[in-house]
Amino acid sequence: MAGSTTAERGERKRESSGPPPVRAARRRRLRLIIASAVALLFFGSGAFWLLYGSDLVRVERVSVSGTGVLTLDQVREAAQVPLGEQLVSVDTGAIEKRAAEALPRIDTVDVVRSWPDEIKLRVTERTPVLLVHQGGKFVEVDDDGVRFATVEKAPKGVPALEMDLSRSGSSAASLRRFGEDRLVREAVRVAGAVPESLAPETSSVKVRSYDAISLELTDGRTVDWGSGEKGAQKARALTALMKAEPDARHFDVSVPSAPASSGS
Repeated sequence: MAGSTTAERGERKRESSGPPPVRAARRRRLRLIIASAVALLFFGSGAFWLLYGSDLVRVERVSVSGTGVLTLDQVREAAQVPLGEQLVSVDTGAIEKRAAEALPRIDTVDVVRSWPDEIKLRVTERTPVLLVHQGGKFVEVDDDGVRFATVEKAPKGVPALEMDLSRSGSSAASLRRFGEDRLVREAVRVAGAVPESLAPETSSVKVRSYDAISLELTDGRTVDWGSGEKGAQKARALTALMKAEPDARHFDVSVPSAPASSGS
């Protein structure tokens, strides 16, 4: 090795100077990680301040959509959205609960944050399928059997619910077994299964027992429906029977496989 040339010694010196390539790469990655962490820290601090400390994202407006009977002011008042509160901190679940409890006509209400300063209330109202006449007014019943509102005037196209339950016989036994709420829900099932073409002509749904529910039409014709079971089959049988016997006054589809009619 004593005979190494000056050029060879210079080449070995250049090879040994500076950090190895792997070590240099690690240092570059470390510097990149540190820089990214600092940037995220500043960004996170700014975002936190913007969401929780800035006046730019406070609730300033409340909009309401989806109402039919209810007014926009009724919904806003019931929801009690906290104006001036940071938008991110608004308890949307509490708003939904307040609105639903104050206004039983509301079926659902979706509370949506709309950045930077608005709360949107998207309302779905209950729809009456039956009416209960009570003290000169009308109690609206929805498709879940919920009695949700009392109105002065009966809505058009909504049949009346008549609970014709006696204290003896099958009516009394049915009432003891199922309870009035279940019988009301069964009437709702029947009202919902009435053929669409016949629904506007249905003036009342009468309940005598679980298995004895009947319809009265606006022209005086009647239908023995039975229970709420097999509603689709009964609807098809009734439609066919009315076409085959257009002059009949009474129809019986309580056994849909053997429908019958009478009167003329």
